[in-house]
Amino acid sequence: MALQEISHLSDQQRECLDNCLEATQACEWCADACIDEGDGMEQCIRLCRDVADVASMHARFMARDSDYSGDLAGVCADACEACADECEQHDHDHCQVCADVVRECAETCRSMASA
Repeated sequence: MALQEISHLSDQQRECLDNCLEATQACEWCADACIDEGDGMEQCIRLCRDVADVASMHARFMARDSDYSGDLAGVCADACEACADECEQHDHDHCQVCADVVRECAETCRSMASA
């Protein structure tokens, strides 16, 4: 409901902001779960943490109508794509869910970056 109240956001921006928030949550969950999986998950943890940080920052930039939001959208899309590629290599449920969520985030961020 709160996103509906931000009048300067287009429908495309609302979707991207929502996807960024969802990616932040999925990546935090995945990174935490990967810690328990043991060795070999270091890159997954790093990329999930990067996405969680950049996606939450991008959401905040969009919410405040920052002039830098478009630039950050491209960075967010790149990080999401790298994270999805890594997560897809692991059979863990949390990695597979995360990969799906960040792929969707990458798509909407990529469209925001080219807008």
